[in-house]
Amino acid sequence: MVSTSKIKSVDFYRKIPRDLTEASLSGAGLSIIAAFCMIFLFGMELNDYLTVSTSTSIIVDKSSDGDFLRIDFNLSFPALSCEFASIDVSDVLGTNRLNITKTVRKYSIDSNLKPTGSEFQSGQISTAIKHDEEVDEEHGEGAVTLNSHNFDRVSHQHPILVVNFYAPWCYWSNRLKPSWEKAAKIIRERYDPEFDGRILLGKVDCTEEVELCRRNHIQGYPSIRIFRKGSDVREDHGHHEHESYYGDRDTDSLVKTMEDMVAPISLQSQSASDSQPSKMTDDAKRPAPLTGGCRIEGFVRVKKVPGNLIISARSASHSFDASQMNMSHVISHFSFGKTISPRVMSGMKQVLPYLGGSHDRLNGMRYISNPSDSNANVTIEHYLQVVKTEVMTRSYKLVEDYEYTAHSSLVHSVDIPVAKFHFELSPMQVLITENSKSFSHFITNVCAIIGGIFTVAGILDSVLHNTMRLMKKVELGKHF
Repeated sequence: MVSTSKIKSVDFYRKIPRDLTEASLSGAGLSIIAAFCMIFLFGMELNDYLTVSTSTSIIVDKSSDGDFLRIDFNLSFPALSCEFASIDVSDVLGTNRLNITKTVRKYSIDSNLKPTGSEFQSGQISTAIKHDEEVDEEHGEGAVTLNSHNFDRVSHQHPILVVNFYAPWCYWSNRLKPSWEKAAKIIRERYDPEFDGRILLGKVDCTEEVELCRRNHIQGYPSIRIFRKGSDVREDHGHHEHESYYGDRDTDSLVKTMEDMVAPISLQSQSASDSQPSKMTDDAKRPAPLTGGCRIEGFVRVKKVPGNLIISARSASHSFDASQMNMSHVISHFSFGKTISPRVMSGMKQVLPYLGGSHDRLNGMRYISNPSDSNANVTIEHYLQVVKTEVMTRSYKLVEDYEYTAHSSLVHSVDIPVAKFHFELSPMQVLITENSKSFSHFITNVCAIIGGIFTVAGILDSVLHNTMRLMKKVELGKHF
């Protein structure tokens, strides 16, 4: 066996007997200072170890060719009716999707941008509405001309009042006119207003009765509205809630539609509220918009190429007065990419305070345009440049965020005004990597701090002690 004395011979830390050491006041002071320095530097090193550092690099976007980008939005249009509001998407590759409805919801809003009811159901409007092939120039005048003076009185006299809101310059209004007048004449003959009076067909020229048409939220021509006496009385002007007709516009279809509405109403009751309105096929009749504004919210998926998101008034069988179209809007939310949960975003911002600062740059912005003689046909354009940011966390979790810059302008257009969001993605992306320090590096630095301070303090103590001894010797030499 190896003797104990041989083992002791490899001791690097041999002890000096306590009675051979001498304590000094200067050494005590240096020891206290050294201890405080060790504690202070240890705290700084621990804080540095717990702090996550990041490295940023710019690389080429690694998205595959089939990847799609999600666009979330919440837009309020105070002067665009949900009846005709359309969301379209196009891009440089030729993609052109019109009137997207599957992932989009619409709500009628008042002047304070507050919803006035449940979701507006736009339904499917036929792109090939039937009209009379042969136009009879001698159709006569069968519909009653309505204006702001007699509209309320007439609407309260008949259980059902069907009104054609038209514009003389409108192509579709002129195609409807002969069919409407013939249908009105036939209905007058079958349901005489004086003896029967269950239904009446009227017409309103919106170029003359501008306020009356605005009050009924007419934005496309022709618009056929169905007013029912005694049902859902509104507080505003005492009018009734009404429906819009989107069916065929030939004489036979119009007459059949009117007769189907009259059938449930008995001649004695004279009230449209006593019976359920008849159901029409092909979604021909739906509730009319409650107000003239619309809130559009939802999302669309687009290819990662330059493209456009366009909100406009669109219909295959209506005309619009471009000079009166107002595309003013308020952006409550507009962002690209998947929505990051608040918990994840909060954790990311603790590491990267600047992350997400441009994720929703347009939120809360208002773009207001008032149509007038000098400010008509205004299209509001937003040019967005999108940059993808990827964050690789210490746990190797990849978080994606899309930030963008926005520049907006009001442009006079020769066509129907629209609200256009032109987006363009950068071919480069930002890669942010969280770098954590190793525990071995932390231990090494702690040992270096303790050993270094202990050594430096020992050197200073030795220098100070020898200096004081030398000074004492010099003073003793002077006395002798």
